[in-house]
Amino acid sequence: MAKRVVISGYYGFGNFGDEAILAILTEKLKKAGFEIVVLSSDPRKTSMEFFVNSIYSFDFHQAAGIIKQSDILISGGGSLLQDVTSLKSLVYYLWIIFTALRYKKRVIIFAQGIGPINNKLAAFITGKILKKCSYVSVRDLKSFNLLQKWGVKSDLLCDPIFSLDLKSQNCKGVIGVQLRNFPTMNDNLLYKLARQIVKDFYDKKIKIFSFQDSIDLDVCKKFQSMLNELRPSINTEIVNSSSLEKTISEIAKLEYMIAMRFHAVVVAVKMGIKTIAINYDTKVEKLANEAAIPLISMQAVEDFDAVFEDLKCINENKLREYALTKQFDWQGFDNELTKTV
Repeated sequence: MAKRVVISGYYGFGNFGDEAILAILTEKLKKAGFEIVVLSSDPRKTSMEFFVNSIYSFDFHQAAGIIKQSDILISGGGSLLQDVTSLKSLVYYLWIIFTALRYKKRVIIFAQGIGPINNKLAAFITGKILKKCSYVSVRDLKSFNLLQKWGVKSDLLCDPIFSLDLKSQNCKGVIGVQLRNFPTMNDNLLYKLARQIVKDFYDKKIKIFSFQDSIDLDVCKKFQSMLNELRPSINTEIVNSSSLEKTISEIAKLEYMIAMRFHAVVVAVKMGIKTIAINYDTKVEKLANEAAIPLISMQAVEDFDAVFEDLKCINENKLREYALTKQFDWQGFDNELTKTV
């Protein structure tokens, strides 16, 4: 009889990065012969897209029941255990993990970003719960150091999306722009970016990517309006509400990418697409520095002419070579799965 795995994370919300991580996890578990149940805010969509069983994340009675009837819980990836988004979100994900531990199930924390957790009691409880998990892996040094401080043993891994097999179609004439709303988002940045794109790429197709419509779509529409006001003849299109497969397919057709979200930068770099990163978060800055690609601050203080010249001079093969240095290490994860069989 196949062993059952429950996967908990930020699934069903239409976020590209989280859905890509779910695709990686489900493919891995299917190959290993596990029955999969995903906790999702949109179970029907998750079931249809990933060919797995799925239940509503916030049906607490059903979630506890399915965890009780399973062999292992996987929590991740993404940044689930933090209270910056909301304390309520942190409490929910901790409750899921605690429920699995209470039923004596093995718990894997999968390539998460941990923290920040500003509430001291919540931080204390998080540390205590993570110490009881079977295997903990994190995707960044800050999380690793935080867990060391709490006395939690963990493996430091790269982001799981580096394990995807991604290839560019080497198309010319299409520019990708990926934006998201954020507290530091501002019209000055959008206007300077739009003005430079109109100046350098007025004759190319501009595809504006919304990776999560509830957060990204409004700012994408505003940016499209700016481009059209600056040059009414410019060819623009918003790519949104797309499946994971379609979004990756659209990115593969790009000649250049200007991206804000971390996973948009990862996918473009891995495909060898010449990319500018927009520095809204330290993880994006770190990735841009490692991959040696141009970086624009949210304050937009840079010389945009120089930044775009740097973009055009990027060596695509160097990007692919960098991506190959990021090999996701499955060993600890595989060892835990083996123990459940």
